[in-house]
Amino acid sequence: MTTRGNPATLALGPGLLFTAPLGTDEPTDLETEWTDVDAGWVALGYTETGSEFDYQLQTAAVMVAEELDTIKNAPTGRQSSVTFNLAQMTATNLQLASNGGTITSGSGIVTFEPPDLGEEVRCMLGFEAEDGTERWVWRQAIMNGQMKITRAKGAANATIASVFELEKPDTGAKLYKAILASPLRA
Repeated sequence: MTTRGNPATLALGPGLLFTAPLGTDEPTDLETEWTDVDAGWVALGYTETGSEFDYQLQTAAVMVAEELDTIKNAPTGRQSSVTFNLAQMTATNLQLASNGGTITSGSGIVTFEPPDLGEEVRCMLGFEAEDGTERWVWRQAIMNGQMKITRAKGAANATIASVFELEKPDTGAKLYKAILASPLRA
């Protein structure tokens, strides 16, 4: 009898998001705390609805006169992004969603001002599943969507919508790395 699948391999629930400056040491296992890997990793806190990773390979059909069907699909590019709505209204999260800027602490206040045009800072992003069976590292990202702060009445908390586009890392490394528990997620 053939089994339909393995329920133990389902990825359920939320996780934790992290950010770090480019070049920060990456985790190599599932046990070491992110900040023990490198103090540059900072947890981003709550999100409104979790996070989403999108990876899209773009192709073009190769056609010839002698065939009705596409004989090959040739890659023409790819786009990847990480999207989330930060639910903690902090100067640090505003700085992340603005690709840099200046945070200044004062007497009972903290201020944030965005970077000048052309002074944007790329970052690394990380994700750790709540069950500890997977980690993701996105090696170079820039917030390329519209930073949108949503406010509403009642119990709806303000959020900072963020869409980070992935870029080919300056180091020549791959766009991302997934660390998965073995043999569970092999």
